[in-house]
Amino acid sequence: MLVKTYASAVHGIDAITVTVETEVSDGFNFYMVGLPDSAVKESQQRIESALRSTGYRLPGKKIVINMAPADLKKEGSAYDLAIAIGILGASEQINSEAVGEYIILGELSLDGSINPVKGALPISIQALKEKFKGIILPAPNAREAAVVNNVVVYGVSNIKEVIDIFNGTPTVQPTEIDTRKEFFDNYEAIDLDFADVKGQQNVKRAMEIAAAGGHNVVLIGPPGSGKTMLSKRIPSILPPFTLRESLETTKIHSVAGTLPAGSALMTRRPFRSPHHTISDVALVGGGAYPQPGEISLAHNGVLFLDELPEFKRQVLEVLRQPLEDREITISRARSTVNYPAGFMLVASMNPCPCGYYNHPEKECTCAQGAVKKYLSRISGPLLDRIDLHVEVTPVPFKDLALQERGESSAEIRARVIKAREIQQKRFEQSPTIHCNAQMSSSKIRTFCTLDEPSTTLLKNAMEKLGLSARAYDRILKVARTIADLAGEEEIRAPHVAEAITYRSLDRENWGL
Repeated sequence: MLVKTYASAVHGIDAITVTVETEVSDGFNFYMVGLPDSAVKESQQRIESALRSTGYRLPGKKIVINMAPADLKKEGSAYDLAIAIGILGASEQINSEAVGEYIILGELSLDGSINPVKGALPISIQALKEKFKGIILPAPNAREAAVVNNVVVYGVSNIKEVIDIFNGTPTVQPTEIDTRKEFFDNYEAIDLDFADVKGQQNVKRAMEIAAAGGHNVVLIGPPGSGKTMLSKRIPSILPPFTLRESLETTKIHSVAGTLPAGSALMTRRPFRSPHHTISDVALVGGGAYPQPGEISLAHNGVLFLDELPEFKRQVLEVLRQPLEDREITISRARSTVNYPAGFMLVASMNPCPCGYYNHPEKECTCAQGAVKKYLSRISGPLLDRIDLHVEVTPVPFKDLALQERGESSAEIRARVIKAREIQQKRFEQSPTIHCNAQMSSSKIRTFCTLDEPSTTLLKNAMEKLGLSARAYDRILKVARTIADLAGEEEIRAPHVAEAITYRSLDRENWGL
């Protein structure tokens, strides 16, 4: 007898339905075809033991399992449950009438219990697209899959519960989630607040500008000046997730297996902070079985690189293309995978090896030329993609001793949201541009026109401060954001003047 069950494979951040055809006939052997990897082939032993422990058996006949499409590599152990149900149906040990109406996923343990899988959300989305009645998957993944409406989701703990569903005597109830309630209950929550930061008003201002325009930013300052503390609070002033952004980000973390257990949706913007020993593959994604890297896990959020010059040069260079294109393409011999990478880069660094170059009180002990050499670890093309260079100085004691709290993240976020609304209206005819930092050269010419005083100021700054030509567009973008925060339609000289102060590393005399 031939029975078809359906499982799913994740490719990139999307799912592909896999048909598991099971035939039980006269003879004696177990065949599995359709490009299965070792983990899939090993399912025979897991299935045999799991069935035995629940009172069923692997039939002593010829069993042929074909997994289609045959040219797609089947990886991992998530196919165990679909194969087991197909064998039970084909050997007439269970009622197989409804098995083709569900996507079935789960890794079997030897005692018949079912372990969690990755990618439940994109799999559930694909099940809805292909008009499956529902999806049966491990209980820890049920809330995640139930985010998709109009799909019946059964979260099961063991294979016996699955058998009961198909025999018409279900012992588990479908999992239901109010997606909008789940999202709106937590989407404005703030963990780390700027109100806790003493002093540093100029840096807070720079962070507000960066958040308002989606600009990349690097903080340069001595040890203990608060660079990491400030950076960790940037998500608290970014605009809250939209439901679309939340679903998009949740898909990526679902595929990577980094979604917290029992979670249905990510409601806060991600903040990823990899250590400087990270490899280039771990940062951008890939591997033998391609997985999202840190830049994709930071999609719609913040990627924080602490101690930027300590990262290997090769690792930093792979950031250049994703920073421009907002996606990363992983190419392998058998396939090509695209992952989103629309993140905001925040980096911090000491100004020199000893950390005290330009310090107001302590003397730099580095040898001549060491500062320039330290900065040269970061390539010009990468610095070109960082809009704001912010110098951070230590907080004086009188500010540290103050008892009153500073301006809260909620107050700063309100101004950021207002500026973003202006930008959304500005770019409503350009669906790929969402904020000022993403403007192309043509958009800069259209929306960043300068009056005569502003042009003169920028010209003098370029000449006197030794600013590089690549700083020109960045200054205009940042000036546009400063004008938006001020609620002004035209860019004026004060906006340009403030933007110029955020190009410290472009000055020819830096580090001499």
